[in-house]
Amino acid sequence: MAKRFAVALDAALFLAEHRVTIPEEHFLVAPTLLRSQMLSHLYAAVRRGDMQKRDAELRLDHLRKLRIRLLGDRVLQQRAWSIASRLDWTETYDAEYIAVTQLQADALVTGNVELAAAAKAFVAVCSVEELLGGG
Repeated sequence: MAKRFAVALDAALFLAEHRVTIPEEHFLVAPTLLRSQMLSHLYAAVRRGDMQKRDAELRLDHLRKLRIRLLGDRVLQQRAWSIASRLDWTETYDAEYIAVTQLQADALVTGNVELAAAAKAFVAVCSVEELLGGG
């Protein structure tokens, strides 16, 4: 059965680090900010000396191969604003992941405990293991 999953930053980092292959019947979506967050996260890791630049490049390449559909239209932005406001958050980044899930996916994939707890009031949440069929 085909399913659409929104992947949060932590899930995308896991998929890239472990070079995970997504089952063919699944489709991945994320807000456009995922691209910048991944780049920034990996750049910071290289700068701190936590990983080599080549490894960061390989992770970015793997992420691109996952064919995650990136979305960021006006409707998503309005929805993220509304969610962040309802949750009294100071920024909208995590709200974009919830919004993209509401608009385009069956569940949000995250291992971030705080994001998962907040998102459950709006959308279904699952782990990377569940995405891969093991949970």
